[in-house]
Amino acid sequence: MVSRTSKFRGSRTHGRGKKAGRGAGLRGGRGNAGLHKHKWISVVKYCPDYFGHHGFKRPQSVVCHKVTMNLSEVEQALPSMAKDGFAAQKDGKWSVDLTKMGVDKLLGSGRISTAISVKVAEASATALEKLKSAGGTLVKE
Repeated sequence: MVSRTSKFRGSRTHGRGKKAGRGAGLRGGRGNAGLHKHKWISVVKYCPDYFGHHGFKRPQSVVCHKVTMNLSEVEQALPSMAKDGFAAQKDGKWSVDLTKMGVDKLLGSGRISTAISVKVAEASATALEKLKSAGGTLVKE
């Protein structure tokens, strides 16, 4: 049987076209090859944000994350807080120390019906309003 190579003697490309004999030649290179050169139009058209830096990330030393807790969560967790030593009940009125628990700010989401004295560094305006309407007090530290 005649070999394939000898069959194409005299032919410049052996039937493969101008560049197809090389690896990924017809496709302009493999993968992302040529994105800055001959495939630039496709980058501009389909992925304009492919190259370069986008935005920035704030240093974690600058970013502060406050630990927050809602009023409704405080009321629901009163028995477990009392067990752990963060809350105490005197004369039917609860006193809770959220700073001891590691909470930075008290938020006013949910409903509260118990009169609670809360010790915390910060509190939102709605939390303060709801706490006072329930007969409680806020002690800022």
